[in-house]
Amino acid sequence: MAEAPPVLTRRLGLPALGDGVGLRDVHFPHLMATPPAAWGVDWFETITENHLGVGGYSRAVLEHVAAHRPVVFHGVSLSIGSTEPLDRSYLHGLKQLIAEFKPMWVSDHLCWTGVQGLNTHDLLPLPYTEASLAHVADRVRAVQDCLGQPLILENPSTYLEATASTVPEAEFLARLVAETGCGLLVDVNNIHVSCTNHGHDPDAYLDALPMEAVVQVHLAGPTDCGTHLIDTHDTPVPDPVWQLYRRLWQRCGPVATLLEWDANIPSWDGLLAELAKAQDARNG
Repeated sequence: MAEAPPVLTRRLGLPALGDGVGLRDVHFPHLMATPPAAWGVDWFETITENHLGVGGYSRAVLEHVAAHRPVVFHGVSLSIGSTEPLDRSYLHGLKQLIAEFKPMWVSDHLCWTGVQGLNTHDLLPLPYTEASLAHVADRVRAVQDCLGQPLILENPSTYLEATASTVPEAEFLARLVAETGCGLLVDVNNIHVSCTNHGHDPDAYLDALPMEAVVQVHLAGPTDCGTHLIDTHDTPVPDPVWQLYRRLWQRCGPVATLLEWDANIPSWDGLLAELAKAQDARNG
C-alpha cells in the first residue's frame, strides 16, 4: 500500500478515503512497531473522547498515525438531541483537537447522552417530531458555526421507538441535511439492528437517505439476543449488513468505509481479513 493513497473529492468537498478501521489500544503496539506502508489500511477513525485532555502513550500513537494516514474524529458525547445547552467546554476541546490533528472530518450521533450535567455514556434515542427536528437543526447549525466545518451525523441503533414520533427516522435525517448542510455517517449495521428490532424495511430506510450527503459508512457486527439485536461491535459483519452495504455502494458510489470492532477485538491480521470483505461486497 502506498504511504499516502490517492483520494477522490466527494460529498461536501470531503474525500472518499478508502477502507479504514477504528484506532483501538489493543493494536497500538502493532502500529508503533510496524512500518506504516505495511499497515494495510487507508485511514483511521478515533473516538474523540479518548483524546480530550489526554496525553501520554495514547497521544503519541495518534500523532504517529496522523502523520502517516488520514484520521477522523468520532464523538459519543456531543448530545446533539439533548434539551441541555450545548457543552461549550467540550466544543472548545474538540476545536483544539481539530487544530492540532486536522482530521478529515468530525462525526457524532443523532442522539442525546444525558441531562442535568450527567452523562449516561449511552446513545439515547429521541422522538422524531417537527419540534425535535427544529431543535436539533438549531443545535447542528450552532456546532457547525463553532467548529467552522460540517458536522457528520450517524444514524443510531435503537431498541424502542417513541410513541410521540411523527417523522420516520430516515426522513428526519434527510430533512436535517437539507436544513443544515450537515453530512451523514451511514451505519448500515445500525440500520439492520433498528429495522430488525422495529419491524421496518431496511431497504426502504436506505432509499430514503440523501446519497449526496453520505460522507462515511460504518460496518460492524451485532449480537442476536433472540427478540432483539444489540449493537455490540464484537462479532464479524453478518450477511444482511454486507447486503445493505452493497446496496448503498451501488447507489452512493465510492465512500469512506470503516470497520468498527470494539469488544472481542481480533488480531490485526484478523481485522484486515474482515475489512477485506468490504471489497468483495462491493464487487459482488
